[in-house]
Amino acid sequence: MAKQQAFGQEALQAKAAHRKMAKVIISTKNDKGKYAYKEVMIDQDNVKEFIQQNKS
Repeated sequence: MAKQQAFGQEALQAKAAHRKMAKVIISTKNDKGKYAYKEVMIDQDNVKEFIQQNKS
């Protein structure tokens, strides 16, 4: 059976709650010369800004 589609204010709130997320992995070099990796889940719209802010 097909899923019932909801309309109205409740449906708009549910749709707003489903955000597209992206996993971003940032690498940093530590004092010993090895690389450490940090994983962050952020909104898909903010990926470029996040990478620009965290460039080494």
